[in-house]
Amino acid sequence: MPILSLITYAPLIGVAAILALRFFGKAEDPGTIRASKWIALVTTLATLALSVLLVVQFNPNETGFQFVEEVPWFGDFNYRMGVDGISVLFVLLTAFLMPLCIAASWESITKRVLEYLIAFLILESLVIGVFCALDIILFYIFFEFGLIPMFLIIGIWGGQRRVYAAFKFFLYTLLGSVLMLAAILTMIGISHTSSIPELMHYHFSAGLQTWLWLAFFASFAVKMPMWPVHTWLPDAHVEAPTAGSVILAGILLKLGGYGFMRFSLPMFPQASQLFTPLVFALSVIAIVYTSLVAFRQVDIKKLIAYSSVAHMGFVTMGIFSGTATGEQGALFQMLSHGVISGALFLCVGVVYDRMHTREIAFYGGLVNRMPWYAATFMLFTMGNVGLPGTSGFVGEILTMTGTYHISTWTALVAATGVIFSAMYALTLYRRVVFGTITNPKLEGITDLDWREVAIFAPLIASTLVLGVQPGAIFNLTQASVDHLVAAYQAAIGG
Repeated sequence: MPILSLITYAPLIGVAAILALRFFGKAEDPGTIRASKWIALVTTLATLALSVLLVVQFNPNETGFQFVEEVPWFGDFNYRMGVDGISVLFVLLTAFLMPLCIAASWESITKRVLEYLIAFLILESLVIGVFCALDIILFYIFFEFGLIPMFLIIGIWGGQRRVYAAFKFFLYTLLGSVLMLAAILTMIGISHTSSIPELMHYHFSAGLQTWLWLAFFASFAVKMPMWPVHTWLPDAHVEAPTAGSVILAGILLKLGGYGFMRFSLPMFPQASQLFTPLVFALSVIAIVYTSLVAFRQVDIKKLIAYSSVAHMGFVTMGIFSGTATGEQGALFQMLSHGVISGALFLCVGVVYDRMHTREIAFYGGLVNRMPWYAATFMLFTMGNVGLPGTSGFVGEILTMTGTYHISTWTALVAATGVIFSAMYALTLYRRVVFGTITNPKLEGITDLDWREVAIFAPLIASTLVLGVQPGAIFNLTQASVDHLVAAYQAAIGG
């Protein structure tokens, strides 16, 4: 059974069903809207079930790609799909977050609901395709087309400045991707193959590697995003609907880190070693600078957005450490951040749906009216800070440990980011949750309802389980990571 294609295109079955409802009924009809929501939820849950099946059947001891599918496509290009220990968990993360996004949008989205659901289902299909593609042309198609549904989600269902934020997001990411396309065409022209596994073993000249690395870096650095090409992210987060922010932070930012591990290190090892000091410098600046900027924010969403940039600094630092510890830490940090940042944006969405404002000064004393919300927000705040026992701790400590062996000063400066994250995160929590209610508009605010509890429950479980039992992740990723690091060290003469 071609399980990867089934997982990738399963969301499109839901799209077809919703379009059929739209064709035979009225888009504004309450019955049509309710049926479409259930179709989207069931479709995403089915995709999640298939993803769990994929992980269960995955052999963690194999270093190569598994569940490989290859059929002729067009010309000399083949349709190739496959996953290894680096990509398989990102498929699961995408499938895990998507039904939560559908449930979180159940009541908050009231206009063009069918189109909204279709955009999310198409986005899920495209993002999963990115992680499964083993042909570089297929990868690029999935990678680029994923811009379109997110552009529409921000531009149609976003806030007051949604059009500005959507175009800024689109133009930033498109510019870097144009350079990557030129590099891809160059690679195919020289190697006469578009197969990603074959390109990973092809030896490009050192001079050519430099230019190819820079072209790919332009695209992946914007996706992460790294400092200083991060300025599109806060605007996109602030204007995007809650579910859009969850997917943006939880999944789309990981495409950059995945790209570095899939392309930059194995295909351009000498260039990666050459530019490692640059990446370390940019990572440290991102960790320290954006943490300080986050502390000065007055909008809860923008604060969490800058926090994401800082946490992605640990990821790039770990990836380019070129050590097994650093790579494992970077992978774990991306998975953990996907859960924790998604949960934090959902926490913002809870109060925004009730009060329709994200201004920190508007809130205060929520613990008096929303004790369950306060406890939930506290857990994810602690995870964001990196408290031991939560998943946030594991990734940060491993990336710093892996980097310490390569650049002591980089790791030491990056460690200050842990202090800064505690500073802005705990200050936010104190101002929003603790104290007495001084704003009379908050007197009638209600605690989490059953739907919101159902959304947060799997996120809470994931944060705690990954925090106390990270070995479950490392068992799946170790063989592929060790193979990547061994090949990289051999290529650079390490």
